[in-house]
Amino acid sequence: MGLYSHFLVLCLFSVSSVICQVTEFISIDCGGTSNYTDPITGLAWISDNGTIMKYGKSSEAQISNGNMQYQRRRDFPIDSNKYCYTLGTKERRRYLVRATFQYGSLENEDAYPKFDLYLDTTRWSTVVVLEAARVYVKEMIIRAPSSSIDVCICCATTGSPFISSLELRPLNLSMYATDFEDDFFLEVAARVNFGALSKDVIRYPDDPYDRIWDSDLAKRQNYLVGVAPGTARINTSKHVDTRTREYPPVKVMQTAVVGTEGMLSYRLNLEDFPANARAFAYFAEIQDLGGNETRKFKLQQPYSPDYSNAVVNIAENANGSYTLYEPSYMNVSLDFILSFSFVKTRDSTLGPLINAIEISKYLKIEQKTDSKDVTVLNALRSLSAESASANEQGDPCVPAHWEWVNCTSTTPPRITKIALSGKNLKGEIPPEINSLEQLTELWLDGNFLTGSFPAISNLLNLKIVHLENNKLNGPLPKYLGSLPELQELYIQNNFFSGKVPSELLTGKVIFNYEHNPGLHKEAGKKMRLRLIVGISIGTIAGLLVVVIGSLLFLRNLKRKTSHQKNEVQGNSLRASTKPSTAYSVARGWHMMNEGVSYYIPLPELEEATKNFSKKIGRGSFGTVYYGQMKDGKEVAVKIMADSSTHLTQQFVTEVALLSRIHHRNLVPLLGYCEEENQRILVYEYMHNGTLRDHIHGPASQKRLDWLARLQIAEDAAKGLEYLHTGCNPSIIHRDVKTSNILLDINMRAKVSDFGLSRQAEEDLTHISSVARGTVGYLDPEYYANQQLTEKSDVYSFGVVLLELVSGKKPVSTEEFGSELNIVHWARSLIRKGDVMSIVDPVLIGNVKMESIWRIAEVAIQCVEQRAVSRPRMHEIILSIREANKIEKGTDGSQKLQSASSKAQSSRKTLLTSFLEIESPDLSNGCLVPAAR
Repeated sequence: MGLYSHFLVLCLFSVSSVICQVTEFISIDCGGTSNYTDPITGLAWISDNGTIMKYGKSSEAQISNGNMQYQRRRDFPIDSNKYCYTLGTKERRRYLVRATFQYGSLENEDAYPKFDLYLDTTRWSTVVVLEAARVYVKEMIIRAPSSSIDVCICCATTGSPFISSLELRPLNLSMYATDFEDDFFLEVAARVNFGALSKDVIRYPDDPYDRIWDSDLAKRQNYLVGVAPGTARINTSKHVDTRTREYPPVKVMQTAVVGTEGMLSYRLNLEDFPANARAFAYFAEIQDLGGNETRKFKLQQPYSPDYSNAVVNIAENANGSYTLYEPSYMNVSLDFILSFSFVKTRDSTLGPLINAIEISKYLKIEQKTDSKDVTVLNALRSLSAESASANEQGDPCVPAHWEWVNCTSTTPPRITKIALSGKNLKGEIPPEINSLEQLTELWLDGNFLTGSFPAISNLLNLKIVHLENNKLNGPLPKYLGSLPELQELYIQNNFFSGKVPSELLTGKVIFNYEHNPGLHKEAGKKMRLRLIVGISIGTIAGLLVVVIGSLLFLRNLKRKTSHQKNEVQGNSLRASTKPSTAYSVARGWHMMNEGVSYYIPLPELEEATKNFSKKIGRGSFGTVYYGQMKDGKEVAVKIMADSSTHLTQQFVTEVALLSRIHHRNLVPLLGYCEEENQRILVYEYMHNGTLRDHIHGPASQKRLDWLARLQIAEDAAKGLEYLHTGCNPSIIHRDVKTSNILLDINMRAKVSDFGLSRQAEEDLTHISSVARGTVGYLDPEYYANQQLTEKSDVYSFGVVLLELVSGKKPVSTEEFGSELNIVHWARSLIRKGDVMSIVDPVLIGNVKMESIWRIAEVAIQCVEQRAVSRPRMHEIILSIREANKIEKGTDGSQKLQSASSKAQSSRKTLLTSFLEIESPDLSNGCLVPAAR
């Protein structure tokens, strides 16, 4: 039963005082244990426990904000499945769909949750929890595509996916109509009540449609900054006529802000932007103007001659005071950071005024699985109502496919595999199965299916069919042998009868038809051929034995000869033939016979480096020299400064570690030398030096553009991720910094210097160790308690990211003053929403700020005080790739291509031509602004 009808039944029998008109509201307390009426709004809430959601568990949120629906949440398993709520709708009616998320507590998990939210097959948003007490609200305005919609949780990258509440609110027929609602949803990005009397939101019953209007006083990170001097708050108790197209609540229109010095300006961040948007500005004159007073203003920023030249005279536009004027931006391109300002005209005596704004992003609707395929799957599910497969939720393929099907990646998705073996299916196989044109595998064995062989003549891609162990009967269709891709057919243990089609007996198809008493084949089936095949196989096997034996003999002979030759020539070059062990590395720190890497004699290194004449660097380990081996390979030769216990341990560590790890983003160790009390490491030469050189070197050398910096960041992150997850046991670098990130001839980054690295024990989550590292990069939690984890590397890498964004060094009293280091300085600015102040001057004007924001945000997460709040390297890589896509203009939100607006040119938006944007043509399935 759909939630819509379920809720109506509850309404009929409820003793609550909820009036009948509000029964079309659906309000689900996810994780709640009982139904109740919210004392704040008077709305009835129902628990999702049992019939509505059978998966996940109810958990106590622990942090309460006074709202009953946030006292508990529903947690879902951390797996590859999706978990969906089905909401009943009326097709083509507009609705507001709202999902909220308040985590409440971290409990025993190592990171806050991050997961995806879908509406049907359209990715609605990625939910990223950064604060346990914050309520994250996701709203979508839709025209219902069918009699129900699915809201799905899936695809967690960290933590356990969860949801706190889910709401469906029907809208008035005229509200939020667009010319392209068949192709796009509207994702609400901002809805702000200016001049609000308190920090509380305004919603039902003040707004009969239960929209949530955020107070401009409730400022949170990166929200509503850049307020112009002279901004004042005003309000009235008089009634305001709001009978316009969108019917905003009177209470919202009774407050406003005015620019007493002639200007109103604000700046706010729009999540998931840049994108195309529909925006509304709400103006109502709520001051009694004197006879000589006028209020006229223009939109100054963002400037466009199409709407910035229009003069707003609220009383005139709205036909009087205390009446709403509601101009709209029907289709406008907005950046991630929206800066807007209104300025009064020269002939105005009063400054500009605004009551509210509302901005929604156009979100392209993704296609569902082909309807013919869905019909077949539903018919199969009906054959076993009690099976788990019958309870699969949402679309069969997107965002995650049902466990018993596979799908194509095409649009729309098609079914390629059905796997219902042993699912207690009863009845006849539905004839509609013949419409699954992309099906390659059909597994229906081990059930109680009856009737004749299913019609599959149209399934030209079918390769594997399993129908064994059922109760099927009748003859086999003759076309089976002519299906072009058929490779395997299993029909044993049924009741088929008649002759086997001769094409199935040629050997082209693996065919098993045993234990079908009425099924028979023609006599005389070429036994001679079988005998010939058997003899041939035996002969070939014998020859293979002889050949393999000869090869083994020759290899042993060659190895013996080589060993004798080495004894004559000495130890000029030693290659490892046995693995390194922790015991051998620790034993006296002598590497000559430990077999951990390639040994290069000292004379060869002296010749390659011309007696160590060209110095190219120096670090804590020692001096680095340039060299060129006899084969022409360029190398970097690092000589240990002294033979102290600490540096000797670094030498042993680096040889042991780099001998067993290989990755394109780690500097490869080519060999080592241990002679005459000298310990030397030989690396591949990196032509472009260190990342530090390119960021903090002379101005003439700082030529890294933003895309190059992103590529370097991704390369280095991949190297660290390999250390953390690709090695067993995992490896913690402990000294991540820009001078340990080297650049090859193609400017690709590789992580170097493993002298401080430590192997993580498989049975421990941390290692107790004396804190070591570099000032400015050192994890404060590690420094305080000596508990070393992979998150210590994450902290250091966060500092590297901040250096890439800002071009500043990690520690500098000149640059940061009392803040002292880059972390404190950047954190204070970013939390104010002022990322511009931290951007390297050489980047300004040549970079998209949304891309900068993506990196700045993940960097600040990396340098969180508590390691548990930091992301893993895999998440960091995803954020870097996202920033890269945005910078290159390949982000999904920017793939809206140019289209003609000719077909829509007669459509008007609202009351006047102020801020109107002409509607585009969607004939090619895309959307871009088309300004008149």
